[in-house]
Amino acid sequence: MDALNTLPLISAGPGLRCLHGVRVLDFTTSVAGPYGTLLLADLGAEVIKVEKRQGGDDTRSWGPPFLNGESLWFLSMNRNKASMTIDLTRPEGRRIAHELVRQSDVVVLNTTQRIQEKLQLDYETLKTIQPTLIHVSVTGFGLGGPRKDLPCYDLIAEGYSGVMHLTGEADRPPQKVGTPAADLLAGQDIATATLAALFERERTGLGKQIDVSMVATSARFMAPRIVPYLGSGESPMRSGGKDSVIAIYQVFDTADYPITLGLGNDAIWDRFWTAVGRPEYGRKLDFETNAKRRNAREKIVATIAAILEAHPRAHWLAQFAEYRIPAGPINSIDQLVADAPLRDEGMFFASEGAAGLVPHVGLGIGFDGKRAVFRTSPPKLGQDTERILSERLSMTATCIAGLIDSEIV
Repeated sequence: MDALNTLPLISAGPGLRCLHGVRVLDFTTSVAGPYGTLLLADLGAEVIKVEKRQGGDDTRSWGPPFLNGESLWFLSMNRNKASMTIDLTRPEGRRIAHELVRQSDVVVLNTTQRIQEKLQLDYETLKTIQPTLIHVSVTGFGLGGPRKDLPCYDLIAEGYSGVMHLTGEADRPPQKVGTPAADLLAGQDIATATLAALFERERTGLGKQIDVSMVATSARFMAPRIVPYLGSGESPMRSGGKDSVIAIYQVFDTADYPITLGLGNDAIWDRFWTAVGRPEYGRKLDFETNAKRRNAREKIVATIAAILEAHPRAHWLAQFAEYRIPAGPINSIDQLVADAPLRDEGMFFASEGAAGLVPHVGLGIGFDGKRAVFRTSPPKLGQDTERILSERLSMTATCIAGLIDSEIV
């Protein structure tokens, strides 16, 4: 709680308006889908989050930790959205969903083709209701193929795609990335593909079906490791990041804390050795190209390690900053959140939610020098149901009360 109270308190504002007027109907749950629609919402789209009547989005129950009874995982990716509940297993609920689709530009789902057809939310059904609809699916393995019905989580996709195989030290088991990378990458694909389809629709007037596969997205993420294998036949192995194509690109110990160091080109290589007071070492003919430095990697690493262990991290980071050497600390999360430049950019902030303060991580992208995206805090389950039915579908209070009594919404 102390960390939360150190965050600047941001009031609701207009946020970004890049996608103002774009209506998104979000049927997704967990991480990949909600993260994709968070990006669209932060860019200005109006996002209605359609949730199960009981429990809602799966992440609402993910914890501890909880904050004022709410899952912090849920809070991390659901700001700037409205929440309504619909029982999509009942015909009356599906009729409401279809009426909302009729008024929407984009629909996002994270269910398989079979489930989409069962709920009458598949592309073939919805495009008859809204011909210009952009229909986005995010699943583990895509809508087609032999694995189309298999369930998938981030962990599974990281394993399938080779991410885990190449993450960790050589003598240790495979490791998952420390954030749900496959989910977040797929969420970025949702947003990117949606933007491309919206742009094309401006030109053609046509809708689009988009099929995002978490495994395929994660496989593309591995392209810098896959292509060298395909071209050379040399299969990369787990090495703790010490086998980069860049000769020196790894973690080193200092007198107190470790640092990261990347000597990515000849100019940086030369500046590094000047910075550490050994310019003659860097000018050796055996080290004049990256290829030669890779052949001598073990000897070079030993030399650098001995030099850096002589002074603490702060000394080296100051020195490397002066000489423009790519280097940095290995921050813990608490250290990251305390980073002054990121704080000054508004990367971390708090808002007033229904139950108290809510922490946020910003979009991190500037538009004309502006980075503020906050419009509304993450919604309580179903908090906007009655408003949406009234405003969007022009339902009377009596009709809405009947739907609630019948447990349809």
